[in-house]
Amino acid sequence: MDAQVKKELAKVASTIRQLSMEAVEKANSGHPGLPMGCAEFGAYLYGHFLRHNPKNPKWMGRDRFVLSAGHGSMLLYSCLHLSGFDLSLEQIKNFRQLHSKTPGHPEYGMTPGVEATTGPLGQGVGNAVGQALALKVLAAKFSRSGFPLFPGKVVCLAGDGCMMEGVASEASSLAGHLGLDNLILVHDANLVSLDGPLSDSNIEDTKARYSAYEWDVFEVDGYDFDEMDRLFESLRADQKRPAFIEMHTVIGKGSPHKAGTFKVHGSPLGPEELIETKRVLGLPDEEFFIPKSVESFFAARLEKDAALEEQWKVMLRSWAEAHPELQKEFHKMVEQELPADLEKKLRELPIKMPIAGRAASQAVLGLLGKELPFLYGGSADLSCSDLTFMKEFPILGKPDFLGRNIKYGVREFAMAACATGMAESNMILPFIGTFLTFSDYMRNAIRLAALSHIHVIYQFTHDSIFLGEDGPTHQPIEHLASLRAIPRLHLIRPADDREVKMAWLAALRYRGPTAIVLSRQALPQLPGTEISYEEGMGRGAYIAKKESSKPDFTLMATGSELSLAMDVAKELEKRGKAVRVISMPCWALFEAQDDSYHEAILGGEIGKRVSIEAGCSFGWHRWVGPCGITIAVDGFGASAPASDLAAEYGFTVESILTRLL
Repeated sequence: MDAQVKKELAKVASTIRQLSMEAVEKANSGHPGLPMGCAEFGAYLYGHFLRHNPKNPKWMGRDRFVLSAGHGSMLLYSCLHLSGFDLSLEQIKNFRQLHSKTPGHPEYGMTPGVEATTGPLGQGVGNAVGQALALKVLAAKFSRSGFPLFPGKVVCLAGDGCMMEGVASEASSLAGHLGLDNLILVHDANLVSLDGPLSDSNIEDTKARYSAYEWDVFEVDGYDFDEMDRLFESLRADQKRPAFIEMHTVIGKGSPHKAGTFKVHGSPLGPEELIETKRVLGLPDEEFFIPKSVESFFAARLEKDAALEEQWKVMLRSWAEAHPELQKEFHKMVEQELPADLEKKLRELPIKMPIAGRAASQAVLGLLGKELPFLYGGSADLSCSDLTFMKEFPILGKPDFLGRNIKYGVREFAMAACATGMAESNMILPFIGTFLTFSDYMRNAIRLAALSHIHVIYQFTHDSIFLGEDGPTHQPIEHLASLRAIPRLHLIRPADDREVKMAWLAALRYRGPTAIVLSRQALPQLPGTEISYEEGMGRGAYIAKKESSKPDFTLMATGSELSLAMDVAKELEKRGKAVRVISMPCWALFEAQDDSYHEAILGGEIGKRVSIEAGCSFGWHRWVGPCGITIAVDGFGASAPASDLAAEYGFTVESILTRLL
């Protein structure tokens, strides 16, 4: 590397250290250790290696950097500010303050240049794997000889804590299986965790583990620019497999009394230590000081960045002229527009009844796969059971990545984190599947997707005790309530094939995460569900059966229990009772309706309110009120045929009538 460039990068590293430790000190909160320890690496990435354009952070041809060790966010914020992203110095000074663009951990969509929401350790590795996989998919689909449309590398920085989290192991194993030769994972090996020396809790040979995952493994000195440059440029030129780099650093480098210790991991240096550190490092006394030479260095770099994107745009125009049909497909994947007649096509899709919710969904996917080229599916080793497999398309994988079905293996958490990463390409809409009870393995990744407004669809099957003989280990109880509690997540539990069709339409229209929860057992087609999206599913709840007079009972149900509610209503009417039946497939959509609609569905004198759902009662009292009745499962299930379980847990017409009359 040129000596002058190294000299400038050293100044950048010093500036990163100063901005980072001062921002943490001003906030009296944060993690200065990683930014101080990895300052040279940040300087190298943003000052030399990354191909991106800070003035257009969403340029498709860019490299991507994911900070899995999100507690070290000031490293990223410092780099983003210095390199010209729309992140002002005032925002750096407002680190961790209300409504700033510099929250404690990076948040996708809040801060320009942040490629993933990270902080819960290890998930950034999964996000990076998903982003790298998406680029491989897009390159296979669109790149042609002389037109490398998606040449970008995905670089992920992970700490010792990330390496210990299981999600990172799951995702790394998958990346090795797929041979993602555009993924570079850098392990900040400073041998310190938040609670003390790493040796207190971990003695593994991480390099050997990654070698076993079929990664290429390297080591680098985190303070040697020549060594970094030789390695990264070799990977730019000729990477064969995912690359794992063990980068040796000193946490809190420069702090005279805390460097190399856990004391600098998650707490500010303190006023006296900050002054002493600046003296040792030769930093100016002026707070948040940025040398003019550093500003000039990045100004010149910005011109190169803009030129890189312009070259790519010229190539894209030439590619479009040479491949007009591909260009049309490219546009569809960028815009992700739904066909205007999609609801009509879904409603007209023939499905033989009765049918399990999961099977109805697979039939819907057969149509959607043809209509929506941006829809990609996957399952955690259950596609033959959760029925997420799109039969019209092959399995995705090396060497060509042209399939539309992903075999994630038994890696639920990584699958969810990878799906988020794929969606962050903004050209792929991923859906992923497993049994509802295993959503527990995925929950934190689902939560981060909701926090980030990520468009991902989760298909959860085997949705209640009625999956039967597999028993309580596989029978979900609290899972519906748990997922409904996640802000911005739409949970939809459809009752028959018509509601399944509209559930998919709802999930496609909502630009956030949706969980579609489906039955294992066959369900009948119900009267009352033949209703337009706008009047039914789009409202979240609707009257599936109207009362003949002032209601004595209002029955509310979701999923397979809507059929049971209809049967109960018939028997009540034989006994002279007037009954309203409400289908409530999506509470979140219902909550979003105006007061007049809420009043039309649940307002006024509508008799005794009763909920029927084969999950825990938690949350239902909001709808049935303090005097209502919940037909629910507030304990664990049992191993038995579904019919026996229905009788045991009170999900029969006779049992419910006994409770109501």
